[in-house]
Amino acid sequence: MNTDLELNQLLKKYFGFNSFRDNQLHIIKSIISENNNLVIMPTGGGKSLCYQMSALYLDGMAIIISPLIALMKNQVDILKGIFGSDLIACVLNSSLNSTELERVRYGIESGITKLLYIAPESLSKESNIDLFKRHKISFVAVDEAHCISEWGHDFRPEYRNIFSNIQKIDKNVKITALTATATPKVQDDIIKNLHLDNCSKFKSSFNRPNLFYEIRKKDESIDKQIISFMKSNANKSGIVYCLLRKKVEDFTNLLQINGIKALPYHAGLDQKVRSKNQEFFLMDDCDVIVATIAFGMGIDKPDIRYVIHYDIPKSLESYYQETGRAGRDGGEGHCLAFYNYDDIEKLEKFLSGKPISEQEQGLSLLEEVASFCETSMSRRKFILNYFGEEFDELNGEGSKMDDNSKNPKEQIDVINEFKQVINVIELTKEKYKLKEVSSYLAGIETPILRAHNVRENKVFRSGKNDVFFWKSLIRKMVVDGFLFKKIEEYGVLKISDITKQSINSLKNFTLSLDHNYEKSNVIINKSESGSSVIDNKLLNLLISLRKTISKKNNIPPFAIFQDVSINEMTFKYPTNIEELSKITGVGEVKAKKFGIEFINLIEKHITENDIPKSFDLVIKSSGVNSSLKLFFIQSVDKKLSIDEMAEAKRVEFDQVLKDLETIIYSGTKLDLKYIIDDLFDNESQEELLEFFNNLVDDNLSEIINEFEDEYEEEDLKIFRLYHYCKTAF
Repeated sequence: MNTDLELNQLLKKYFGFNSFRDNQLHIIKSIISENNNLVIMPTGGGKSLCYQMSALYLDGMAIIISPLIALMKNQVDILKGIFGSDLIACVLNSSLNSTELERVRYGIESGITKLLYIAPESLSKESNIDLFKRHKISFVAVDEAHCISEWGHDFRPEYRNIFSNIQKIDKNVKITALTATATPKVQDDIIKNLHLDNCSKFKSSFNRPNLFYEIRKKDESIDKQIISFMKSNANKSGIVYCLLRKKVEDFTNLLQINGIKALPYHAGLDQKVRSKNQEFFLMDDCDVIVATIAFGMGIDKPDIRYVIHYDIPKSLESYYQETGRAGRDGGEGHCLAFYNYDDIEKLEKFLSGKPISEQEQGLSLLEEVASFCETSMSRRKFILNYFGEEFDELNGEGSKMDDNSKNPKEQIDVINEFKQVINVIELTKEKYKLKEVSSYLAGIETPILRAHNVRENKVFRSGKNDVFFWKSLIRKMVVDGFLFKKIEEYGVLKISDITKQSINSLKNFTLSLDHNYEKSNVIINKSESGSSVIDNKLLNLLISLRKTISKKNNIPPFAIFQDVSINEMTFKYPTNIEELSKITGVGEVKAKKFGIEFINLIEKHITENDIPKSFDLVIKSSGVNSSLKLFFIQSVDKKLSIDEMAEAKRVEFDQVLKDLETIIYSGTKLDLKYIIDDLFDNESQEELLEFFNNLVDDNLSEIINEFEDEYEEEDLKIFRLYHYCKTAF
């Protein structure tokens, strides 16, 4: 049988797709032809399908090396759902109990298992190496391969031992390395370390046209803006990235107070808590994960609808990879980041004390992040240029999918200033970075310029504009290819051959000034990537059914049908298995396995239609330390007295009252009835309730004046809080 035809039939039958994306078919054919391969494909581009399909096609078992247990579990769950076998794909790691381990070994020994997921640490165990030696290994896939390089943004030393361990298993087995982000230096490291000499290289476009990029000014309204965004995207999955663990905890708490199903994730949490929270997210039992960068690498949840950066990341590679977790199914994906240059300066301080070369590299990466945030040009063009890819900002796919493209700034001709920049870089012998060149033109002495004694140079302060203007211009010149940054020299500006060839004939050069985030900026409320759902009521019913079936089968909802499939059902209304199997992402196998209940529901609903209601946004705030607040809430749930709370936290009674007051008045209802029953008899409670019900406000002095001879002031304060909870919620 023709290989292409056979692979396409497998794709349709098991994965429900009519055709391969981009380079997928070429990569699969290269793997099954027993070549070594280097695959660079953006997050959401379909890397995992390449080695999954290859493993299913070939005899033997493929070993998939991954850095995260979470990634392995996600992919295994999906494959089990597709094939209806719990042994077709397995995870082998130290978390397995003896029964689970025996089950995995049986899958390997019997030849049922086609894909075995393993961490690099587990690969090095002699017992595992001996096990693998006894069986045919079809190939080895090294996922997240950038971890192998010190120049990558997530270096992991254990990745350096992968090749030597593979050699112990089978010296002839072929290796396919896969990553979403890799600079030329990282690519060289991967090839060298895994001995991928003469390998086939596949580099897909970094463009994710379904993602909408937006940067907003980071100020005191950030919490309200994010909560407003989440309320307008209710029941959609999202990730919020924070720099610090404490911010993760505090912001998660704030979201929970405001009725958003959010959970935290960071390296400081117990492994069981992290695993449970991630499982809740994958199973749609929580909508939002608030996380540090410890969360997400390789996570296989295709229906994440937004990624929010509360704090700006340390590099554009990190930003690209983290935002790439949105819209992996090709559906809606909103990438919202909040930026203030103060955050860049904080990150710069973190670099102090490190070796000079590491500081220089870190500062260069931060400058690129600041440039991306402040640019007024197409953000898609900027980030694709960073990865060495050209983009047509007028007609390219996704050209209107960022805030700058939706709200373009006025263009001005700056050809004279363009030539000034070239002149200064030539006269200073191409030895300065963006900061120094822009400061040079504006006449501001940086420490480097002062050390070089540039004040007396005739072109110093030759530019009539400020640093902000010159930075905007130079960044545009880099993106348009007239200048380039020498990576090995940490971003020193060089004049390109294009400039040398065209400088005399160039008649104009237009520029729109970068965003100045010291001033207010426009908020883009909606992207153009909205879903094509027609019947919202049906959508909710289908999602509910999917969740019920997922719980019954103990697999994630998206392992049944992805969002893109559910959305398509809402306007194509499939009412039999054949029609359902033609829905994008379904296919014959899944249609037969899960389809009956869905088509019955659609058939019953087919004449109905509804529109969801809007809402008004009210932000609730805890106002107190999140851990202390949670302690008080849990103490009330346990019916501890206020004295017991004060003693446990070693604070005064009055402080507990103040904290409880802050928590309640900021929007959290607490059941204080047990405390009231202990302080007041029924008659007193009725008397106080009647008085409080008739108050115009709950002014404390009026209450004390009325009852100072009957009750203690502290008791009246407690009753006031009890009454507020009873009537205000």
